[in-house]
Amino acid sequence: MPLLSTPFAQLDLIRQPDQPHEPLQAFDAADEYLLNHVHEQGLPDAARVLVLNDNFGALAASLVGVARVTSSGDSHLGHLGLQVNLQRNQLPADAVNFVPASATAQGPFDVVLIRVPKTLALLEEQLIRLHGQLAPGAQVIAAAMVKHLPRAAGDLLAQFVGPVQASLAVKKARLLIATPEAKPTPVSPYPTRYLLDKPAIELRNHANVFCREDVDIGTRAFLPHLPKHLSRMRVADLGCGNGVLGIAYALGSPLAELTLVDESYMAVQSAEENWHAALGERPVAIRAGDGLADQAADSLDVVLCNPPFHQQQVVGDFLAWRMFQQARAALVTGGELWIVGNRHLGYHAKLKRLFRGVEQVAATPKFVVLKAIK
Repeated sequence: MPLLSTPFAQLDLIRQPDQPHEPLQAFDAADEYLLNHVHEQGLPDAARVLVLNDNFGALAASLVGVARVTSSGDSHLGHLGLQVNLQRNQLPADAVNFVPASATAQGPFDVVLIRVPKTLALLEEQLIRLHGQLAPGAQVIAAAMVKHLPRAAGDLLAQFVGPVQASLAVKKARLLIATPEAKPTPVSPYPTRYLLDKPAIELRNHANVFCREDVDIGTRAFLPHLPKHLSRMRVADLGCGNGVLGIAYALGSPLAELTLVDESYMAVQSAEENWHAALGERPVAIRAGDGLADQAADSLDVVLCNPPFHQQQVVGDFLAWRMFQQARAALVTGGELWIVGNRHLGYHAKLKRLFRGVEQVAATPKFVVLKAIK
């Protein structure tokens, strides 16, 4: 595994979740460019640095011992990556203060380093929350690989921070350097809301929630075919997003005990608010996590899942396959995994490698709903 070599530190970094023969490294040229730029510009004495969207801790870990570092992002796996990589490099576990994206990091900050996220709504919300958190003369620097850097990212920096200068590209990475100026207090457009017809509920969606303007078409295909149980079933909504599947199931199964889990802190925040709006004080467990990795074996009767097909900018079925494995471990014998997926992804064949029986419950021209029995 290649080392990240910077003017601040040389680090041995890994991605999360860890997988054998990992083909991708835990940092890229944009991380290197950003750290080199910060070194060239210099840091104030006892600088307070805020790092946003640090994929696996490469930026924050590099600055340990050089500055007082706060890291904030929406990925539980990113947070886990930071913790693992601090330990891997013999750095104190409390050397970096982590703040989930569902909360606001408290400044004032002398330097803000931003990895431009895939979802620009998340960047917008983060820049809005920077208002009033910058020290005089603060630097705000965003970085991305050129192929993942939309023009709108610079527009958002200019709107909420100040004039932006784009750097030359280095190793296919680019920096956007914003000069803070006085701005009126911004008003966040998040969370957004939309109404679902069946069941008739309103759903709140914080900035980084997938399909925050309307229910996604996969979930729409899944909802009419959710199972209903009159007995006391233990059910998990795996990768819950705004909680719509778990909430819809709970409304139809009044005795069920629900667990909703997602790796996005803003998804968990949305799911908590939506659950309480729809179901009041009905007991539920809602948490940010690495899927069902922390779920006890043989502790669930049903798992509902609309699996993702990408991690950050990387497209593939690794996360979905891992979710299927986690579901099998957590289910009791005879327990059921219900999923929706694009037809072309071939989940039917993949599930047959793990489960005794796999049944197609429903289909549309684009999606299939499958039930797999342990």
